[in-house]
Amino acid sequence: MNILVVGSGGREHALAWKLAEPETVERVYVAPGNAGTALEPKLENVPLDPMDIEGLAQFAREQAAH
Repeated sequence: MNILVVGSGGREHALAWKLAEPETVERVYVAPGNAGTALEPKLENVPLDPMDIEGLAQFAREQAAH
């Protein structure tokens, strides 16, 4: 399973980190993410504007992210 988390703060980092724990989760995308999320093994920063709803929706569809 892939997951998309939107935001760049510490709360989003903590949420993404926790969501990445189960083995069933392959990748957690964080848009736009931060330096900390870039260091986590199953997290991947995505250079998307959190206000670009259409862009976020398109990315989520392309990556089959929930």
